Amino acid sequence: MGRRLSFYDLSSSQPPAQHVYVLQMQSPKPSVSISFFLLGAAVCLVIILVVFIFFWKFVKPETLWKMMQLKKTSGVPDYISADLRAISYFDFRTLRKATKNFHPKYQLGRGGFGPVYQGVLDDGRMIAVKQLSLGKSQQGESEFLSEVKMITNIQHKNLVRLVGCCSEGAQRLLVYEFMKNKSLDCIIFGENGMFLSWNIRFQIILGIARGIQYLHEDSYLRIVHRDIKASNILLDDKFQPKIGDFGLARFFPEDQAYLSTTVAGTLGYTAPEYAIRGELSEKADIYSFGVLVLELICCRKNTDLTLSSEMQYLPEYAWKLYKRSRLIDMVDPKLQTDGFVESDVLLVCHIALLCLQPYPNLRPPMSEIVAMLTCKSELTTIPMKPAFMNRKSLISSNVSWESLSDQPSPSLSLSQLHSDSPHILPAESPHHLDDICLNPSSQCDR
Repeated sequence: MGRRLSFYDLSSSQPPAQHVYVLQMQSPKPSVSISFFLLGAAVCLVIILVVFIFFWKFVKPETLWKMMQLKKTSGVPDYISADLRAISYFDFRTLRKATKNFHPKYQLGRGGFGPVYQGVLDDGRMIAVKQLSLGKSQQGESEFLSEVKMITNIQHKNLVRLVGCCSEGAQRLLVYEFMKNKSLDCIIFGENGMFLSWNIRFQIILGIARGIQYLHEDSYLRIVHRDIKASNILLDDKFQPKIGDFGLARFFPEDQAYLSTTVAGTLGYTAPEYAIRGELSEKADIYSFGVLVLELICCRKNTDLTLSSEMQYLPEYAWKLYKRSRLIDMVDPKLQTDGFVESDVLLVCHIALLCLQPYPNLRPPMSEIVAMLTCKSELTTIPMKPAFMNRKSLISSNVSWESLSDQPSPSLSLSQLHSDSPHILPAESPHHLDDICLNPSSQCDR
C-alpha cells in the first residue's frame, strides 16, 4: 500500500499474442523518509525541553552543579570527597535551613565535635545536626572522617544511625536520626522532672551493654569507644538507648592492646590504666560502663563536691556501702518510692562494681555482662576494691602506681590530666595527688 506498480513487457521470439508481465515494487520517494526523521527529532527535542524546564523550576541549578562538582568542591581534598560519597550528602544550605540558621533555640547539646542542633528537612523528617567547631574542638578533619566511616560501617539497634553528612568548604557536619528523648544526662542530671522506672532503667542498662558488646566482639572490626558516658547515650521515643559520638573510637587488631600517645575521653569515666599510662583496650569501656550504671541507679553524677565527703565520689561511696552490705541505700529515692525488686537492683550494682575493678583483666567482657544481666542469677564473684577518682588537695609522697601494672608507669603530666579534673588513685594507696604536682614518683609541694 502506498507503492506504485509498474509492468515491463518481456517480449521474446514468441508470437505477439503471448506476453509475460513482471510486477516490480518501487521504493517511496526520499522526501517521505526525511519527513519521518524530522518528526522524530522534533518529538525528542520537545521531551528534552520539558525535562529541562521541570528541573529548572523544581531543582535549583546551583544544587545540581554542586552535586556534579562534589569532588572539586573548594577546600575539600579529594581523599575526603571519596569517603563522603559512601553516604547521603546534604548541602550546607539545606542543613542551615533545617536548623533555622543554627539558631541557639534548637541546640540540643554539645559533643566533642561541637554543638548539636535539632532540624526539620523539607520532607518533614526530624534530624540532629552535629556541627564541627573548627579551631575550637580538639577533634579535627581526620576525626570527622573516622566517625563518618565507622558509623556507616556498623549497624546495630543500640547504636545511633548516621543519616548523612556535609563537607562544604570549611564546613563539616554530621546528620543523625533524631532521638525524641534526647540524651540520658538530660533526664538523670537535668531538672525536667522526668522519672524513669526501674524497668526502663534496666532496659537502658541492658541496651547499652548490648551496644558495647557489638562494638567489642560482634563488629567486623574491634572498636573501643573511649568515651562512654551519659551524654553520649541517646534515647528514642520508647527509651531504647543508642550509643553515639564515635569520634574518639579507635580500631584494634584482634587480641592486641593499644598504647595511646594521647589520652582522650571524659575524666570521671576514664579507666585508671588509660588515664595514667595511656594503655587502652576494650576494658576501658567496661570501666566507663560501670560508672554509668551507678549514675543511672543513683540518678546523680559520678562526682558531686556539694555532697558530704563520704558521698562526693560515687565509686568510692558505692564501695563503702557494699562493704557495709548497704548498697540499697544508694538507690535513687524516687525509685524507692515507685517500687522495685531489691534483688534485681543489688545484682546490677554488683555487676557495676565488677566493671570498676582496678585490674583490666579482672573486669568481665561485655558478653559476660550481658549474660549476667539477662540471666539474673546470683553472682559468686567478689569484686575488688575500685580505683577511686579523687580531687582532694593533700600532700602525697612517693605514691606508687605499680599496683596497676607490672610495667613501670610514666609520670603524669598536665597534658594528660587537667588540674581541675578528678585524679585517679590506686585503691590501695591512702594518699592523694595534689592538684598542682602530678608526678607520682616525686614528693609534691603545696
